[in-house]
Amino acid sequence: MPIPEFNEIKVPALQLYADGNEHRLSDVYGILAKTFQLTPEELVDPLPSGNSRWRNRVSWACLDLLYAGLLTRVKRGLYSITEAGKQEALGNPKSLHRDYLMKFPKFVEFMQKTGAKPVAATGDSVQIQEFEGNAKPPLELMASAHKILAETLKKEVLDLVKEMDPLRFEKLVLDLLLAMGYGGSRTEAANLTKASHDEGIDGVINEDRLGLDVIYVQAKRWQQTVGRKEIQSFVGALAGQQANKGVFITTSEFAQTATNYAKQVSQKVILIDGDRLADLMTQYNIGVTLRHSYEIKHVDGDYFENE
Repeated sequence: MPIPEFNEIKVPALQLYADGNEHRLSDVYGILAKTFQLTPEELVDPLPSGNSRWRNRVSWACLDLLYAGLLTRVKRGLYSITEAGKQEALGNPKSLHRDYLMKFPKFVEFMQKTGAKPVAATGDSVQIQEFEGNAKPPLELMASAHKILAETLKKEVLDLVKEMDPLRFEKLVLDLLLAMGYGGSRTEAANLTKASHDEGIDGVINEDRLGLDVIYVQAKRWQQTVGRKEIQSFVGALAGQQANKGVFITTSEFAQTATNYAKQVSQKVILIDGDRLADLMTQYNIGVTLRHSYEIKHVDGDYFENE
């Protein structure tokens, strides 16, 4: 049989995880391949990038279940079913296509981040207009696909950052700041990472290689929302650090009161939440690597012009 589309893979995948056990994605590829009776040739059928088409579709099927809250990531490549997933599996769904998954708020949030637009509401579900081959020109299709891939990568990166131990998180922040041009040498920047009692870092870093100015940095690997109280304390500490500029980094998010307060103070205070942190990591290649790139070429009109 032909390789199933990723929407067709979601129900068997959910049923597999419904046994309540944790399953590695590397094992799921083989188990579901037997379910769909795929041939050895189909298993190695490559995408233009060289990656397995089958594995790519299984990965995306499981990611959709993850973003809908039906699966949870135990660690990279290892998933288990959630209570919501168990309830859904008990209902023996015939399909778990994306329109159906829009009844789950987490999935709606993810799809909206990718740029997909809600076009209709029916009961408690929202329909999303996805790009189609005959709806957009090729360059717009590629841009839409790139945005989906970028948002998916950011979420995976942030999930992994939240699971890091404090020392690894400390190194991550240092690597990122150095990649962005702060801190001078690694030895100089290492002064930033002095002891903190709340799984983070607290110190100053040079704004440039010459050390003409310093920036006070706090980075917290928190789960809870950062409120105005924490930012007030941060601003109050700027004077003690002999700094007029500060960066507060968290793996969670900031309350609106915290954001408003940071805008009102005389010092320059930048707030970086988990989403922005993951965005900067992907932008500066911290914890990510280039897998494949596509070249878009066009006709060189000058070459064909008559001399």
